[in-house]
This record gives sequence, C-alpha cells and structure tokens, in this order.
Amino acid sequence: MNSKSKWMLSVVSLILALTMVMPSVSANSLSDLKKEQQEAERKKSELNSNINEKANEISKNQSTLEKIVAKINELEDKITETQDQMNVVQGEIDQTKTEIDELKASIEDLEIKIAEREELLKERARAIQLSGGSVDYIDVLLGANSFVDFIDRFSAVNMLIEADRDIMREQAEDKKLLAEKKAEIEDKLAAQEKRQAELESLKASLDGQKKEQAGLKADLDAEQKRLAEEKSALEEEHAEAIGLSNSLAKKIANEQARLAELAKKAEEERKRKEAAERAAAQKAAASKKSASSSVTAYSAPVVMNSSGFIRPAAGRLSSNYGGRDIGAGYEVHSGIDIANSVGTAINASASGYVSYAGVMGSYGNVIMITHSINGQAYTTVYAHLSSIGVSTGQAVSQGQRIGGMGSTGRSTGSHLHFEIHIGAWNGSRSNAVNPINYIGG
Repeated sequence: MNSKSKWMLSVVSLILALTMVMPSVSANSLSDLKKEQQEAERKKSELNSNINEKANEISKNQSTLEKIVAKINELEDKITETQDQMNVVQGEIDQTKTEIDELKASIEDLEIKIAEREELLKERARAIQLSGGSVDYIDVLLGANSFVDFIDRFSAVNMLIEADRDIMREQAEDKKLLAEKKAEIEDKLAAQEKRQAELESLKASLDGQKKEQAGLKADLDAEQKRLAEEKSALEEEHAEAIGLSNSLAKKIANEQARLAELAKKAEEERKRKEAAERAAAQKAAASKKSASSSVTAYSAPVVMNSSGFIRPAAGRLSSNYGGRDIGAGYEVHSGIDIANSVGTAINASASGYVSYAGVMGSYGNVIMITHSINGQAYTTVYAHLSSIGVSTGQAVSQGQRIGGMGSTGRSTGSHLHFEIHIGAWNGSRSNAVNPINYIGG
C-alpha cells in the first residue's frame, strides 16, 4: 500500500471515529427523555387511577344522595299525610266543640227544668212540713160529703200522686240524660284531643327526621362539590401530563431520528472505508501480480446475513412472534424468545448506537440499539438481561457482546426477548416486525 492510500485510509478512519463519538450527548439525552417519559406515563397512570377513584366516590355519594332525597320525599309525603289527618281531626274537634256549644244550650234548658222541679218538690216538701209533717190522703177521702165528692177527691188524690211520680221520674231521667250527655261529649273531646296530640307528636318526629336528612344531604352536597373540584383538578393535571407525555414522545422521536441519521452517516462512512480498503487491496494485489507474475486469490468480506442482522444469542427458540398465552390470557408477542442459561452472551445483531441501556418496566434490564442498514433506520431491543455491558450513546459493532442473558422484568425463566422495529422504538410496538424474517430460524 503506497503513502497516498495510507493517507486516505487515515482520513477515513478519523472521520469514522469522530462520527462514532459525536452522538454520545444526544444518546444520553434520549435516555433521559425516555426516563422522563416513563415518569410521565407513571404519573398519568396514577392520576387516571385517582380520577377513577374520585369518580367512584362521587358515584357512591350520588347514590347515597339519591336515597336521602328519596327518604326526604317520603318523609314529606308522610308529613303532608299527617298534616291532612291533623286537619281532619281539627275539623272534627271544631265540629265537636260546636256540638258541645249546642249541647250546653240544651243542658242549660234541662238544668232549668231540673231546677224548677227541684223548687216544686221543695215547695211540696215545705207544704207537707207545715201541715204537720205528712199528708193523709185517707183523711181527704173520708172527709167526702157524698159519693160524688168522694170520687172527685179520689181523682184529685190520684192526680197528685201521679204528678209527684212523674216529677220524680222526669227528674231522675233528666239527670241521667244530662250525665250521659256530659260524659259522651267529654269522652269524644278527650279522644279527639288525644288523637290531635298523637298527630302533633308524629309530625314533630317527622319534622325532626326531615331536618336530620336535610343535614345529611347538605353534608353530602358539600362532599360532592369537594370531590368534583378535586376530580376537576386531577383531570387538568392529567391533561397537562398527557401534553407533557406527547411533547416528550415528540422529543424522543426527534432524538431517535437524529441517532438514526448519525447511524446512517456512520454506515456510509463504513461503506466508503470498505470501498477504499478494497480498492487499495486490489491495487496492491495488481502491483504484486505484475511484479511476481503469481496469482493471489482475493477473499471478499463474509456477509453474516443478507438482511444486515445476525442472531443475537445462542439457544433454543422458545416463543415465536405474534399472539400467545403464557397463563395470563392472550397477548401480542412483539418479538421472539431465545432460551439459554443465565449469563449466555448477548451480541449486537447489527452495528449502531445504544439509544437506551437500563431498567424499563416489564422488559427488566433492556438495551435498545439504533441502526441504519441500506438507508433504512431500525431499532433492536434486547430484554430480560442479567447484565448490561454497554452504556447509552456507545457505538457498537455487529456481533459485539453487549450483555448477559437473564430473567429480569416480566419473565418466567432465563431467556432473551428480542425485537426488531422498523424505524424508532415508539413504546406502542406498532412498527415491530418478525425477527425471524431478518435473522433466520
């Protein structure tokens, strides 16, 4: 190789080295952004959970409020019914009092009659007392001058005796009637007043219950207002978190695009370097051939795989790409699983830049590498690792060991979960493809 060729190779190597070092800052920024996005997603999930919790509390309170309102309405119906009954009883009491007034008038008449009879009886008693203490009706009869006079005297005596009997009988009956009427009207009034007192007591009780229920309703209304305000605040915070998450996703996409562009430039530099090396080797071989007249066979670089990717680990294919059920229900499997013992070497499937190296949710310990192959950006994912041997922003070569196989994150045994994404890894895995189509079985 002449001095000009050596100079050219040195320049190409220097340019390649510079491009390998430059993305470190951007890659570190991407790692930070992804961590920030994970925190934003966690916050979104927590806020969403809190919003749902507040919504459930509001729903429960609303149900309780509806029951209280129904109870208040029921009490109001009972109060109205009781008031109606009280009005009826009051009407009956008013009617009874009218009857009492009318009865009082008749009682007064009866009392006058009784008093008059009492006076008459007293007069007769005084007459008897003045005549010697007794009236001998036989003497009256024997004092008759004739039979006709006797008959007249006999009739008169009978009339007097019957009149006395009538007076006494009427007096007794009127006194009894007076007593009965008084007792009847007093009993009726007492019963109505008792009923009125019972209804007033019932209404007071219902009013008290209504007041208590109204107090509960007021407390719950205040609680509903508080919960609604808290839910509204959480929803605003959630909306801000969504905006922040979307902003972060855009920044991450931009960072990954920058890394992909750098990987593309690195690939172009690598191809230029390989072309320069082949040209220099061919020129050197031609010089040797012309000098020695001997034939030297040229060995082309070995291509590991026509797609540009190689198998990242040795082991058994334990789970294919696509739908599967590992005991927790059907799920979409966005990659393949290669099973082997803990610590088995995990190698970069293609050259590129480490865009993430660390812990990430169900992936456990995970490495993501951004590649550019034939002008197309790709991202490979290596999950559930027992160890990580590279750092974010580091340039890696195809076949380079980047970590060890393990069972971290959501895993049921030692294996490598391997994904290939066309373009940047976006979290939704919507651009994931079947790795078997790129690395073979």
